[in-house]
Amino acid sequence: MIEPLEPQARLDQIVKLIATHMETEVCSLYVLRADGVLELYATEGLNPGAVHLAQLRLGEGLVGTIAATARPHNLSDAQNHPAFTYLPETGEEAYATFLGVPVLRAGRTLGVLVVQNKAVGRVYPEEESEALETVAMVIAEMIAAGGLEGLLRPGVTLDLTRPVSFEGVPLCDGIGIGQVVLHEPRVVVSNLFNEDVESEVARLSEALTILRKSIEDMLALREVADEGEHRAVLETYRKFARDRGWVRRLEEAVRNGLTAEAAVEKVQSDMRARMMHLTDPYMRERLHDFDDLANRLLRQLIGQDVNGKDVTDAVVVARNMGAAELLDYHRGQIHGLVLEEGAATSHVVIVARALGIPVAGQVKGAVSMAEKGDPIVVDGESGDVHLRPPPEIQSLFSDKLRFRAERQQRYRSLRDQPAVTRDGTPIGLQMNAGLLVDLPQLAESGAEGIGLFRTELQFMVASTMPRTGDQERLYRAVLDAAGERPVTFRTLDVGGDKLLPYLRQSPEDNPALGYRAMRLALDRPGLLRTQLRALLKAASGRAARIMFPMVTDLSEIRAARALISRELEHLSRFNYVPPRSLEVGAMLEVPSLLFQLDPLMAELDFVSIGSNDLFQFFFAVDRGNAHVATRYDDLSVPFLRALREVVRAGERHGVSVSLCGEMAGRSLSAMALIGLGFRNISMAPPSIGPVKAMLMALEASSLSAELDALLDDVSQAGTARTLLEDFAARHAIPY
Repeated sequence: MIEPLEPQARLDQIVKLIATHMETEVCSLYVLRADGVLELYATEGLNPGAVHLAQLRLGEGLVGTIAATARPHNLSDAQNHPAFTYLPETGEEAYATFLGVPVLRAGRTLGVLVVQNKAVGRVYPEEESEALETVAMVIAEMIAAGGLEGLLRPGVTLDLTRPVSFEGVPLCDGIGIGQVVLHEPRVVVSNLFNEDVESEVARLSEALTILRKSIEDMLALREVADEGEHRAVLETYRKFARDRGWVRRLEEAVRNGLTAEAAVEKVQSDMRARMMHLTDPYMRERLHDFDDLANRLLRQLIGQDVNGKDVTDAVVVARNMGAAELLDYHRGQIHGLVLEEGAATSHVVIVARALGIPVAGQVKGAVSMAEKGDPIVVDGESGDVHLRPPPEIQSLFSDKLRFRAERQQRYRSLRDQPAVTRDGTPIGLQMNAGLLVDLPQLAESGAEGIGLFRTELQFMVASTMPRTGDQERLYRAVLDAAGERPVTFRTLDVGGDKLLPYLRQSPEDNPALGYRAMRLALDRPGLLRTQLRALLKAASGRAARIMFPMVTDLSEIRAARALISRELEHLSRFNYVPPRSLEVGAMLEVPSLLFQLDPLMAELDFVSIGSNDLFQFFFAVDRGNAHVATRYDDLSVPFLRALREVVRAGERHGVSVSLCGEMAGRSLSAMALIGLGFRNISMAPPSIGPVKAMLMALEASSLSAELDALLDDVSQAGTARTLLEDFAARHAIPY
């Protein structure tokens, strides 16, 4: 491999060496092209004139079957196998015994390596099959490194570089064009061959011991629930890590000449290729567990973290990720996000939407098919992803990107115009935020204020608990940036799927329904009092709006108000200037509040509906579970009836009611909210322009009449989406 040879001479030498050492009469290498054709690239024993001429389509013949299934074939009488296909130009009809293995890299088939003999009845032993698979892995690395580029005819490309398109689910609008950055990149194994088998076996054994201990430590420390999905994943890891078959294959690969890390990569690639062809969805999901475990072992062996965040023109490709992980990347350099999992209301998607990053989810197979640096296009409107797109596709999306930029420019021209419907109804359009980097968009978007400032994001991106002074500086900077525009600060909303590594919590079977938000804050009053003190000090002499999340019972509001009173007394005692005015509100996210609306309004200055969680609890649908996240419509008649009741209760008590969930940022659902009577809504900054364009063309009173008629009809169920789309079409309302 290290000799200074031309590509063809290197391949010829490889197949000759294999034939000699395995005492076979034929050794051939077929390489998969981007057009799905396996081309003979080198042979020892077959007709040399067939090199680069003999071809088989994917799935054709024994070689094509091996490539399509990624499984070896070991046959004593190949010509009588039903998949056998005769290629007269090769002269292979004389050979009966056949052993073929796929050339795999990261679970992808790049070619097929074959040995053959004339003698009928010979069966290649398992150790020879293992040895051939090891050599195939080395060849795969050579192909991936571009070692065959000099042999390609004009217009021919290898499968490693072929364009691939995926159909995903659109999660965040926009067009992203850039280069692939793998969020958890595969560890690149550069040191393939070992010089001391026993020392490599010892390295492997030590790394496995450390890996097993880390898993046992996680289980022993109860960082996951005794029952439930997270513990099940770790139990699967534990079984994999102690699986004798897996360990035996790793050790055999080392004894065949590979380093410990190359052995892990080989066995991982073999396992991935086999599991990707299983039809059992449960077993295919276990592939993710196996990949994660193998990558842990690889990182343990290499001893380094390869996850770099300083990137440019990047489209991040990941199985899934948390909101804080996305924020690790430098803003402005991320042009798109591709998730193999994810749902519209996942927190990483909400943060991506706030940052204006297009997102496609449910893009199965994207991680294994993508390589770092590959060109990629993400269509956040359709959910389609184009990996290594041909020039015409790239040009098409470049044109779409320019068109979107021109449309955004038109939206910017509306920035300073008042948000008033055609029939003269003013609508307050505010933005959601959570970090200082969001604040420039307050002016850029034309928002009338910040309807939801998520204070927990400061906690999620910090490695330790933010001190009172750090919190106060952030809140003061937000108020300074807003000027006279209102800012609503939501107190710490953690727990559920927003865990802080430095805040120890007991494991829960149903964390979304468990110890989170106000429940946690009231049990830890020191945490909430620290935040309230920082908020009140930052708002010195100015208007302050504080909102409590996940309120379930009126007693929680009274307890929170009591804490505010204590902090105001504390500030007064030390001669701090209090806020000029103070409004206290609550998020309506739990359905129990729908049955105590009148006493709720009597306790508060304002109410903001968190439609994401309210919808989740209303229909008992896990917003992060892709199997059910799209099953129910947030424009359903029952849900809209519930929202209308909240608006009417606010009107009865003179209490402002707004909505700050994802519904507010989609033009059609925002239109429904205005029809229900909402006069203040808050959304991600990029949504303000399209929503304003919609409402300026809307006659709110006409829509309210039609919507009320639908909701008042007790026989109606289903969704109001059709009515809304028809109304928009009849009145030429853009949505």
